[in-house]
Amino acid sequence: MYIHKEGRRLVLVTLLIILFLYTLMALFVHHWTVFHYVFAALLFVFWLALTSFFRIPRRIFTDDTQRLISPADGTVVTVEETYEKEYLKSDCIQLSVFMNGTDVHVNRYPCDGLVEYYRYHRGNYFVASYPKSSVLNEHSSVGMLLDSGHRILIRQVAGVMARRIVCYAREGERVKQNQEMGFIKFGSRVDIFVPRSFDIEVGLQDVVRNAVTPLARIE
Repeated sequence: MYIHKEGRRLVLVTLLIILFLYTLMALFVHHWTVFHYVFAALLFVFWLALTSFFRIPRRIFTDDTQRLISPADGTVVTVEETYEKEYLKSDCIQLSVFMNGTDVHVNRYPCDGLVEYYRYHRGNYFVASYPKSSVLNEHSSVGMLLDSGHRILIRQVAGVMARRIVCYAREGERVKQNQEMGFIKFGSRVDIFVPRSFDIEVGLQDVVRNAVTPLARIE
């Protein structure tokens, strides 16, 4: 396991601040009470939680060019037919993965292909499980042309806690399956819009892992 680059500075600065507070307490508080011990413990627990938000565990990636692999850790909260009007402009299937505070927050490309489209959209910060948060909340949209000739749209959606979306996508760039696409700080959700011909391999409330769990077969 290691700490993602998006969180290294924050984790280090937070640790230094906590160590500074510990030093002040050691120098000026000669008789510790229950309050001081609890406060010191809470600071340490906070730092551990912050570190956990940015952790990247070692994994054996699933390499399967005939399938879309989950771009995010979390729980499948949407599997439904819809009309996608931003990039695909057609009927499709929407898959949504909700990331809570304990999930890994890095996002990865689900397949090989060409990034044809990228847009960042400002928005609100409703609870990410709210169905309309996909378009009302702050989000980034990445449109891909797959090697099979199909097109998909991946959308990173901010939520109540997640107030910053990081996306590395650049139009015209060729990307590989499981390559890092971005990071949503402190969770939220990722939507994937795929052609109706794809064979969906997950259901509601399934727990998925980025770079590991197949979502759909490309057909």
